[in-house]
This record gives sequence, structure tokens and C-alpha cells, in this order.
Amino acid sequence: MPKMKTKSSAKKRFKISATGKVIGGQAGKQHGMIKRTNKFLRNARGTTALCAADAKIIKGFMPYDR
Repeated sequence: MPKMKTKSSAKKRFKISATGKVIGGQAGKQHGMIKRTNKFLRNARGTTALCAADAKIIKGFMPYDR
């Protein structure tokens, strides 16, 4: 049976941590920063771990990542 392919969009946007969590960029920061609060912008820096439901979907796109 041939190998499964990894979704290219998923491998560019997410990575799997050593403990198996899916790490991705924080949502809601592409545009419209004027209407966002300063607290939101501070908290939305960097990356974050996805919730369990979303992580399950992404792990299905990346079959050979850990």
C-alpha cells in the first residue's frame, strides 16, 4: 500500500510538539487591529496550542508527524 500524503497547507501552518499537542499561530490578527483591544493584541502574540477537536483534524492531515 502506498504512503499517505501530508497536506501541504497543514505542514506549513502547524507543528506537533514533543507532548503531541498541535501548535499553530494565533487567530484573529490578519487585519482590523484598530477595533481590537490592546489586551487582545498582547495575548494574541506568538503561537498557541489548538483545542482537542481541532488538533484531531490536523493530526489527520499529518499522518507521519510523531
